[in-house]
Amino acid sequence: MTGMRGLSVFISDIRNCQNKEAERLRVDKELGNIRTCFKNEKVLTPYKKKKYVWKMLYIHMLGYDVDFGHMEAVSLISAPKYPEKQVGYIVTSCLLNENHDFLKLAINTVRNDIIGRNETFQCLALTLVGNIGGRDFAESLAPDVQKLLISSSCRPLVRKKAALCLLRLFRKNPDAINVDGWADRMTQLLDERDLGVLTSSTSLLVALVSNNHEAYSSCLPKCVKILERLARNQDVPQEYTYYGIPSPWLQVKAMRALQYFPTIEDPSTRKSLFEVLQRILMGTDVVKNVNKNNASHAVLFEALSLVIHLDAEKEMMSQCVALLGKFISVREPNIRYLGLENMTRMLMVTDVQDVIKKHQSQIITSLKDPDISIRRRALDLLYGMCDVSNAKDIVEELLQYLSTAEFSMREELSLKAAILAEKFAPDLSWYVDVILQLIDKAGDFVSDDIWFRVVQFVTNNEDLQPYAASKAREYLDKIAIHETMVKVSAYILGEYGHLLARQPGCSASELFSILHEKLPTVSTPTIPILLSTYAKLLMHAQPRDPELEKKVWAVFKKYESCIDVEIQQRAVEYFELSKKGAAFMDVLAEMPKFPERQSSLIKKAEIVEDTADQSAIKLRAQQQPSNALVVANPQPVSGAPPPLKIPSQEPQSVARSISQPNGTSSNLDPQAPSPDLLSDLLGPLAIEAAPGAVSTDQHGPSGTGGHADEVDGSAIVPVGEQTNNVEVIGNIAERFHALCLKDSGVLYEDPYIQIGIKAEWRGHHGRLVLFLGNKSTSPLTSVQALILPPAHLKLELSPVPDTIPPRAQVQSPLEVMNIRPSRDVAVLDFSYKLGTIVVGAKLRIPAVINKFLQPLQLTTEEFFPQWRALSGPPLKLQEVVRGVRPLALPEMANLFNSFRVTICPGLDPNPNNLVASTTFYSDTTGAMLCLARIETDPADRTQLRMTVGSGDPTLTFELKEFIKEQLIVMPMGSRALVPAAAAPAPAAVAQPPSPAALADDPGAMLAGLL
Repeated sequence: MTGMRGLSVFISDIRNCQNKEAERLRVDKELGNIRTCFKNEKVLTPYKKKKYVWKMLYIHMLGYDVDFGHMEAVSLISAPKYPEKQVGYIVTSCLLNENHDFLKLAINTVRNDIIGRNETFQCLALTLVGNIGGRDFAESLAPDVQKLLISSSCRPLVRKKAALCLLRLFRKNPDAINVDGWADRMTQLLDERDLGVLTSSTSLLVALVSNNHEAYSSCLPKCVKILERLARNQDVPQEYTYYGIPSPWLQVKAMRALQYFPTIEDPSTRKSLFEVLQRILMGTDVVKNVNKNNASHAVLFEALSLVIHLDAEKEMMSQCVALLGKFISVREPNIRYLGLENMTRMLMVTDVQDVIKKHQSQIITSLKDPDISIRRRALDLLYGMCDVSNAKDIVEELLQYLSTAEFSMREELSLKAAILAEKFAPDLSWYVDVILQLIDKAGDFVSDDIWFRVVQFVTNNEDLQPYAASKAREYLDKIAIHETMVKVSAYILGEYGHLLARQPGCSASELFSILHEKLPTVSTPTIPILLSTYAKLLMHAQPRDPELEKKVWAVFKKYESCIDVEIQQRAVEYFELSKKGAAFMDVLAEMPKFPERQSSLIKKAEIVEDTADQSAIKLRAQQQPSNALVVANPQPVSGAPPPLKIPSQEPQSVARSISQPNGTSSNLDPQAPSPDLLSDLLGPLAIEAAPGAVSTDQHGPSGTGGHADEVDGSAIVPVGEQTNNVEVIGNIAERFHALCLKDSGVLYEDPYIQIGIKAEWRGHHGRLVLFLGNKSTSPLTSVQALILPPAHLKLELSPVPDTIPPRAQVQSPLEVMNIRPSRDVAVLDFSYKLGTIVVGAKLRIPAVINKFLQPLQLTTEEFFPQWRALSGPPLKLQEVVRGVRPLALPEMANLFNSFRVTICPGLDPNPNNLVASTTFYSDTTGAMLCLARIETDPADRTQLRMTVGSGDPTLTFELKEFIKEQLIVMPMGSRALVPAAAAPAPAAVAQPPSPAALADDPGAMLAGLL
């Protein structure tokens, strides 16, 4: 670039620009000038063309789009002089990709430079091909590059570039290298004395043997010879010695290549290799020089991987574990991380697990490390090394760590602690203690499968039932317990509470009172469990307790006109059955034992527990065409009942019990639509309430305006050869409303696919994972998922594979950023094909305004100064809201807390009023404090006065409207209104089956950890 005054002036002008706008204007002016000069070919000298192409490259490096001049850049490649040719090669490799049409025009010129005698031109051409690659280059140039690599007349610099160029071509088109005959050439290249050529050739070898190791078996002893040469520092030039370590890069590549070969048959070769590995293990230690540590540890950890691969003797394995034990105790976090990661890999070697246990205390210490990456590796290692001998210690440590762990780790912690407690429990009472502690400490992160499994154990073990009931009763004495604890306690006490009748505070009436105190704090799906428990307590109350009967009947009467069909049905049937005497006792008899089956938790663990295949899994994941991971569905356990889809979060509904009185699972075709139980029970009146019916609800959360046939899959009709409709399982609008208030659940489901969501929110950022599970035994093809974002959200969805294999699940992350306050909702435009049926749906994504709220509880001294500072509209808005759902004050407070607006008790002197606060996050507002006051009328719960204030007018309005919608909208879990008269007549209803029926639920499996 020397002598190019115009280029120097242009760069100076860009650097002197005061702002981005001035820079853009200067760039636009220069691009216009270059475009004009390129059109006038008569005055376009090689010098000017070179100068303008350099300017194009500089503009491209600044981040501006350069969409012309590519032909001029490519034409410089054929220039006879080095300065122009150099510019052509550099700019072409930067501006064009492998699919650009102009590259086809340069193939002949590049080939002429490769086969020519000018080494400088050869290096330029090889560098271009190595940077761009592409199938066209591979098919046309691979033979010439191979000849250049094995040529004895070329300088090492050219051969080194040829090896790297051939590596790129092989990765783009493996057929470019003919294996026949080339294996012998590859073996000869490994005898090369020049370490530069040898290192490049070994990189090529690693790629070749990863594709077909059998063809290159003759290279195995050569790799061992290379390691021997380097270990003994024989004939290693000073320029290839890095901090006293002979060519660490070559050592790593040679050991990596050896890991692709299955075994080493030759005894002498094996002995030589183990001598080298022993030298590496003995000669590596932690020093103060960071660069030397990096190089020596790169060699060491690759040697450890090779030792594991070769299944070395126990003595060497124990030596490796001892060395790793030193690494996990040093201060340097990178070394600790690598030590923990490699010790986890050592767990697959059965003979050294006892040696690893000696470092258990240090591993537990790493679980409390400030670095979350180290904590995750320590958790994986503790989980893998746990057995009967140390299960108590490890599980207790996990439970203790659970209270302080990050939210991102708590679900994984909970799942692993539950699995370890089940697999290695010394006795079942300890297992019950662990699970109840788990629910108590991390209820939000405990999946339903965990408490379902507890119920199964308790039901199948009579000796355990009194102890479990006693422990459940103890937890109910706590002032605040999680809803999951309410579920499991209610279920166990309903079944076995009568075994505690002689203990103080455990009569049926007392158990009812303490459980009924929790009713206002639970969500809709838990109420059916409590109603079943009340019925059980009433049945077990011997002698007959008229006072308890009166209280329970009052609850049943309250809910017999509930808008939720399942709650209404239970209340009506239990009320009528409780008058039947002996029939009541028969229907609500104690649950039978469950058939033995493998735990769904252990099934989940088996998917990720195979540590021996972890590296292969990661490699396959990297080869996927998208960021989604496909997880195969494990086969059902032999002897277990076929999977049964249960459309409820509770163990099983009364409706299901009616159709199957004995509580057993029926053989259902997994591809067939689930039976419409609601239609069977309610007859013609159930048409509007059937799953998948068009929702008439116009009060959904934020931005749900629009026609019902446009969003939420209300008009899901297959197109193509078949015209029959695909019936949606469940109500899509209800699922969306539920996900607006929680972070995991099912968004959409039909007979062939289930779409689940799991989300995490921090500030104005969110990360959702879409779980797309294929429920059928045939692949789903032409799968497409497109996000239609509103203006206030920035969303990025990782592409999903075009095909979802049978009985498999795809995970697709969705990144969300909130730019400004708004109630508009993003839409997922989703479609797939099964055979000749094409199904499409538009589904609302629950990235709503309350997801960007952070709960905040203020004191009197903090609240009122902020409240008074908001003088009035538009920062503080007030509205009288009518048509509100009649909620008791505790229920309303629970509703506010559910959408992250925290109730601040004791701030308002009027006990009928609520005061709340929260913090809203967006890119434009930052962290913005929001305050609210709700004034209720005890005489008329259907109206209230609401005042909302914040420092941003738009936020105040949007938050006020959102809260109003939540107060008016139909309750979660509700369907279309069903008149009380339409409730089914009391019949001989069978016992509601246990939660363990969900253990083999394909829907639960496909939803992952949801």
